[in-house]
Amino acid sequence: MTNTGNDTNPKLTLYIKFLKEQLAFEPQSATLHYNLGLAYSHKGLSAEAVSEFKQAIECDPNLAEAYVNLGGLYADSEPAKSIEANIKALEINPDLGAAHSNLAFGYLRDSKPDKAVVHGKRALELMPGSAKAYQLLAAAYIEAGQVEASAELSRKMLEEGISPAAAHFNLSIALGAMGREEEAAEHARAAEELGYKVS
Repeated sequence: MTNTGNDTNPKLTLYIKFLKEQLAFEPQSATLHYNLGLAYSHKGLSAEAVSEFKQAIECDPNLAEAYVNLGGLYADSEPAKSIEANIKALEINPDLGAAHSNLAFGYLRDSKPDKAVVHGKRALELMPGSAKAYQLLAAAYIEAGQVEASAELSRKMLEEGISPAAAHFNLSIALGAMGREEEAAEHARAAEELGYKVS
């Protein structure tokens, strides 16, 4: 995979060079492989990052964060692998908010909204200020048919100033599903004015 243009960061390039040099002396260091995976991720080199996280896991099968990051890299292209990696992370450490968040996303992509709700709730408990966790849970509630819960969560996001564009959008969907078309239209307009784009 090509990089995203972050290769202009000379400090990151030097850091990658340093890690690779260290790995020549310590090829079995899970920490070095993990840190190199993170550096490659920041540089937009996904294939290289995947390789390093896998090597980190080979060196230390209990490095839960490596599974989380591996799962994050798989999230868009290979949802089943993402789910598998994040489940493994939670077997090692059940309190990893990022793993629960990744699973909420994965289960939404896999049309399993009830499971997405479970993990979305847990992600929000573990990462109470996370905009991503709020957005995933609001979307999961909608897909699971729990539109009132989604509307309530989106209103809370608006009150707390968390991702207002996404909150207005999810609120418009929830209100529309409740038959409150006029209010739904108002929130849809607000989302659009704030630059919300439906991907």
